[in-house]
Amino acid sequence: MNSLRSTLFALRFSLIIIIGVSSPLHAQGQNSAAQPEALREIGIDQKLDEQLPLDQMFYDENGQAVHLQDYFGEKPVILSLVYYECPMLCNQVLNGVVRSLRPLSFDVGKEFTVLTVSFDPGEKPELAAKKKASYIKEYARAGAEHGWHFLTGDSSAIVALTQSVGFRYRYDASTDQFIHASGIFVITPQGRISRYFYGIEYSPRDLRLALVEASNNKIGSPVDQVLLYCFHYDPVTGKYGVAIMNVLRVAGITTVVVLGTFMIVMFRRERHSMKV
Repeated sequence: MNSLRSTLFALRFSLIIIIGVSSPLHAQGQNSAAQPEALREIGIDQKLDEQLPLDQMFYDENGQAVHLQDYFGEKPVILSLVYYECPMLCNQVLNGVVRSLRPLSFDVGKEFTVLTVSFDPGEKPELAAKKKASYIKEYARAGAEHGWHFLTGDSSAIVALTQSVGFRYRYDASTDQFIHASGIFVITPQGRISRYFYGIEYSPRDLRLALVEASNNKIGSPVDQVLLYCFHYDPVTGKYGVAIMNVLRVAGITTVVVLGTFMIVMFRRERHSMKV
């Protein structure tokens, strides 16, 4: 009994610490007025069944002029919007894509296409080529280089594409970085938005189902938004950027749930032992 009380005391102390850290962040997520001003216009709006501007011209990793329509017509497409010199969240988005694709029996380039587009008009094909080489090696399946494309483009083409999928971002001159949220989009072969996936981890099962539905030109339902923002760490103020704070919030909530479940189990065991 004493050991149980000691355990519960420790758990209560842990819960107080976690709730104290998590609560302000939760309130911040619920109240847009409490968000930093830089984030009030950042997000990913769901525009299901919206048509992508397939006539827009970009440049592939080899520097060749291409149009979005070159990648549509036969297969569903997983679209990711990043910028290649992003120091934080964009790499996590692409890492998440690779982790989600590995368990699938589907292969990039056979059953579906992956299209990664930089929303930084200052980035050029050389950067796209380096990023492609890295992730094709990471994915490690034959023929993937023919099905995963990394594009760059000018401002007008980028704006047309990002607006069509509801991707809202902003350039921060003080850090020379972009503030943006994270997610990927599943697009039908005809170029219509079928499904949104938020964050940096995407369920392989759900992604497979989304690809199957998109291949049949089906449009999915709206999903809950759990946004992670790419923001900077300010060494002057010593404060973490919003991406880290959102991760801490999710981790804190998860820990509370786990500890709460543990407490319930311990109570039940203690009551059972007392009856015996």
